[in-house]
Amino acid sequence: MGRREQRTSQAVNLGLITNVLLAGLKNAIGIIGNSPALLADGINSTSDVAYYLVVAVFMREARKPPDEEHPYGHRQMESIAGVAVGAFVVATSVAIFWNAINTVYYFLIGEGDRTASSTFALVVALLTVILKIFLTLYTRWVGDETKSAAVIALAYDHRNDIFSALAATIGILFARIGYIWMDPLAGALVAIVILRTGVMIIRDSSIELVSTKPDADLLTQVHTLVLKVAGVQAVEEVFVQRFGPYLVLNITLGIDGSMSVQQGDRISSLVEEILLERIDFLSRVHIHYHPTSDSSM
Repeated sequence: MGRREQRTSQAVNLGLITNVLLAGLKNAIGIIGNSPALLADGINSTSDVAYYLVVAVFMREARKPPDEEHPYGHRQMESIAGVAVGAFVVATSVAIFWNAINTVYYFLIGEGDRTASSTFALVVALLTVILKIFLTLYTRWVGDETKSAAVIALAYDHRNDIFSALAATIGILFARIGYIWMDPLAGALVAIVILRTGVMIIRDSSIELVSTKPDADLLTQVHTLVLKVAGVQAVEEVFVQRFGPYLVLNITLGIDGSMSVQQGDRISSLVEEILLERIDFLSRVHIHYHPTSDSSM
């Protein structure tokens, strides 16, 4: 297993273990300490455990080497895992929002449970905030380093958990001083934030599953490197295919029309060598070249 795979596995396993512990603790204290907010957050952590297991399966599949049917490898499994995380996040946000609105309604008609939550429930909620801040920073760092869509999606989910735990903390705190209705209202507002994040995760991960034009920074880098090669007169087309964090470039070059085919091959080989050396996570380059319309350029 390479260093990148070790880093992503560490991030996934650390999040999984933490969420298992938090789910058990929050569900138990939510029930014993009479805290609907903490119990709801515990259910959220339980759903986190479920899709962490899904991500772990997809990440294991992504590490498989290329084969006859998948010559570019299985790295797109990471992006599929990111989409799965986003779908879970959206579903969880809808469930939290619906439960919060129902609770507010019961308070309005005078049927809600007005028993204050225990102090221990408040302590657990605060502990969750602290742990999730650490996990957000660590997982985002690993995601940025490895360019893993799945790990970056998990970092977003940890950030969502900070908001949901803060909402639980605020709700428990206000419930203890008499404002019971603040608990579900805070949960509903947080659910909207979580929903938006889930949609963003799905959007960003889906982009990596289709061939696209490169972003402005990558396009500038390609043009700068290629146009320095003697004999290249134009970079006419650049397309990129993404396989997880890895890229495959398809480039059309315009070269001096007076050159032979053998010279053109030498130029394309040099361009390929330079791009593979200078662009991070670039795994393959396909180059098509033809004479420019004006060979005197």
